[in-house]
Amino acid sequence: MVDAVIVAAGRTPVGRAFKGTLTAWRPDDLVAHVISTLVERTGIDPSLIDDVIVGCANPAGEGGFNLARVASLLAGLDAPGVTINRYCASSLQSIRMAAHAIWSGEADVVVAAGVETVSRYGAGMADLESAHNPRFADAMTRIEAGRALVDSAAQSYDRGDADAPVQASMAKMYATDLGMQVC
Repeated sequence: MVDAVIVAAGRTPVGRAFKGTLTAWRPDDLVAHVISTLVERTGIDPSLIDDVIVGCANPAGEGGFNLARVASLLAGLDAPGVTINRYCASSLQSIRMAAHAIWSGEADVVVAAGVETVSRYGAGMADLESAHNPRFADAMTRIEAGRALVDSAAQSYDRGDADAPVQASMAKMYATDLGMQVC
């Protein structure tokens, strides 16, 4: 079995909820800052990072939207990400999952992290629109334009008799279930 080792560790200073100097930091920006600092400090090639796993006890509002993937992008990585919730043990679980990915041969380099910003809970829950990180506004505009294009194309598409074979098959199935014969 391959050894899984912790190459570097970093954290922000401990903050005081609703009073400290970190109250203005969003959770995605906070964890992205720590990740990018560690990548820079270790000198690792960001393209070698296979996954980003972030534990978060309240993955909603600003901590939602797959916080790990958002943090990966904000940190300048192109790694996928998964956000996990095991409440107070969320960051510990992220380390455990990273080790398992390495031991199983699924990954070589994994970022495992945890973030919680109690001071920011009032900034939206359950992935409200107001909780989106404004740094992704351009991407959201492109997504909405794509959705509008798909909707427009779907409305102008004439299905004609495309559903006829399916409807006939369904009618035959229901008739057979009722003991009827369909010609």
